[in-house]
Amino acid sequence: METKELLQKVRKIEIKSRGLSQQLFAGEYHTAFKGRGIAFSEVREYMYGDDIRNIDWNVTARFGHPYVKIFEEERELTVMILVDVSGSGDFGTTVSTKREMMTEIAALLAYSAISNNDKVGIMLFSDRVEKFIPPKKGRSHILRIIRELIDFVPSSSATSLNEPLRYLTNAIRKRCTAFVLSDFMAPSFEEALRVASDKHDLVALNICDRREKDMPDIGFVFVSDPETGEKRWIDTSSSRLRENYRKRWEKHASYVAERFKANGVDSVTFNTGEDYIKPLISFFKSR
Repeated sequence: METKELLQKVRKIEIKSRGLSQQLFAGEYHTAFKGRGIAFSEVREYMYGDDIRNIDWNVTARFGHPYVKIFEEERELTVMILVDVSGSGDFGTTVSTKREMMTEIAALLAYSAISNNDKVGIMLFSDRVEKFIPPKKGRSHILRIIRELIDFVPSSSATSLNEPLRYLTNAIRKRCTAFVLSDFMAPSFEEALRVASDKHDLVALNICDRREKDMPDIGFVFVSDPETGEKRWIDTSSSRLRENYRKRWEKHASYVAERFKANGVDSVTFNTGEDYIKPLISFFKSR
């Protein structure tokens, strides 16, 4: 991509993400994702109704009347955004591909994190970790993330969640909030998911396209698998083929949902061409 075109796309996504984050997400994000714990802030004189368990006996003895400790939430979080850049992300039958939707959502989450003074990092993955940017703060850091989301070319088109989840577990020592943006069309990943979810607060953002669930009747079609390179002709006028296609999708979707539930991973499903703002807000409110 030419530098001028890239800068224009970065600027466009920056403006959209910053505006949505400031107008819609700041409060919801803050409420949904808590800090690491409660930290001591200050002492003040005891007031009627204060919890006597919070009395600071050293200060009380010094001044001759009761003082209490005041605590506040440690607000700063570390946020990691894991984005699937495998070949299946290039699929889309409406106004956007799955990868384009992932890019916008990832940028929005990054701006929401920065607006709340959190550190944010990113991992781009296929069947391997393609790119890892450690968590930091600041506008220049966000712009770097957006540039990578738009212009990054992966070395592999295949998908695996095992390696990126293991990498997350090992690379980020302290507990973080990790958003995983993917279509989750990957081989079994339950063990890596279990280990990562035990250590971190994982949120799965499942990006789909309606034609992955429902094959249209449009006759003979030449199709290719963007991850394996396999190509073939199929007859979409076959009701049996369409029914098998639908059942296969339902089985896969059920497997993925069950794995999330079994490991305590919150999830949200998005469809290309549809609004992703309302599902995100609803999710934040439900946390």
